[in-house]
Amino acid sequence: MIPAWLSFFDAILAIVLASVGVLAAHFYYLAPFQGFQLFAFGFVLSLVGTIAGLIGISMTRTGVRAGARPRAIFGTVASLAIFVPILLIFLSGRGYPPINDITTDFDNPPEFTHATELADNQGREMKYNKLRYAQRQSAGYGELAPLKATTDPDATFAKVEATAKQMPTWVITSDDPKTRALEGVATSGLFHFHDDFVIQVRADGTGSLIEMRSKSRDGIGDFGVNYKRIKTFFAAFGGDSGAAG
Repeated sequence: MIPAWLSFFDAILAIVLASVGVLAAHFYYLAPFQGFQLFAFGFVLSLVGTIAGLIGISMTRTGVRAGARPRAIFGTVASLAIFVPILLIFLSGRGYPPINDITTDFDNPPEFTHATELADNQGREMKYNKLRYAQRQSAGYGELAPLKATTDPDATFAKVEATAKQMPTWVITSDDPKTRALEGVATSGLFHFHDDFVIQVRADGTGSLIEMRSKSRDGIGDFGVNYKRIKTFFAAFGGDSGAAG
C-alpha cells in the first residue's frame, strides 16, 4: 500500500538526514549551514511522512490492506517524532525580526577590522547596513542603548577585556587597547554556527560608553541570538555600569 510504505521510508530518511545534519555539523564534517540544510530537509520529509502515514492509517483500517497498517503507524509516529520538535524550534523564532546583525548604535556602529581578515569572512559584507537593519531592529527589539560606565575609558576597557574572556563559547580574535576595541567569535553549541562580535569603549564625559555589535555569518534571521548576546554581555559586565536600553 503506497501511502503506508511512503510514510515508512520517509520517516526513516527524515531521521537519518536530521541526525546526520546535526552530527556532521557538530563534529565539523560539514559546514554549519550545510548541516542545517540537511536537518531542514529531514523536517520536510517528516512532514510528508506524517501526511502519508495518516492517509495510510485511514486506508488500512480493514480488508486486505490491513497488513500495511503497522508500517503506516510506524511512519506516522516516527515522522511526528522528528516533525514536532523541529516545528517548535522554528515557531520559537516567530517573534524575532528576520535580521542577523544587531548594534547599539545605528549611526556610528562599531565596525569590524580584524574579522574582515579571517578566512571564513572572505567575500562577506561586514559593513553595517543601516537601511537594511535599523528599522527592523527597532521594531523587533525596541531601543538597545550602549552601556554606560562611570569609570574612564581605559579602566572600562580593561574590565570589558576581563569580562569578555570569561564568556562561554567566546574566542577573542583581536584586542586593541589603543582604539579600545576587541573582536571575537561566538560559537553555537549544536551546529557550531559562528557569529562575529565587536565591542568598543568610547569616552562619554567623565565616564564611558560601551558599544557592541554582533553579526551572524549565515542565514537571514538569528532567532534573537545576537540581541541576547549583547544583553548577556552587558549583564555580565555589571558593576557600576548603567542598564542597557
